[in-house]
Amino acid sequence: MAFSNSVTAKMVDFIREIGIEVIEQPINEQTFIPGIYIEKGKLLIDEEKLLYPGDLLHEAAHIAMIPGPLRCYASGNVGKIDEIGNSYEIEAIAWSWAAVLALGIDPEILFHNKGYKGQAQGLLFNFRIGAYIGIRGLEDAEMAYANNKAAELGVAPFPTMQKWLRD
Repeated sequence: MAFSNSVTAKMVDFIREIGIEVIEQPINEQTFIPGIYIEKGKLLIDEEKLLYPGDLLHEAAHIAMIPGPLRCYASGNVGKIDEIGNSYEIEAIAWSWAAVLALGIDPEILFHNKGYKGQAQGLLFNFRIGAYIGIRGLEDAEMAYANNKAAELGVAPFPTMQKWLRD
């Protein structure tokens, strides 16, 4: 099935291209994020219940940040999974900033006013001025690098990603 919202469709295409499986299906139970559920490392989407398309990138970022061998254990609210023990929240915020820029989507779609526990506008401001929270975790995962490390390695600095999925 195709997604009716063009921004949602663009995000889903990107998420699939980087190697995260996306399944469109009705979700009948209540979920942490309306219209989105993570099951065994896959992103399940019920477009009728999806309130904020930008949440797709953030939830995909949680999956992307989980080490590859553990990704299949990611189900539900990824911060609650004992096998993983880390939700990678700040890294997921940085990852999703890089993704929204790479896709050419308005960052306000990602940092909407109903997200990030009321801190969306502060996060948006920080990223716009180059104060990148979560960059250290992306560096540790060898996914993206801050200016100095990027220069040392001869690669483009964050928000350019060197890879979208953690090994």
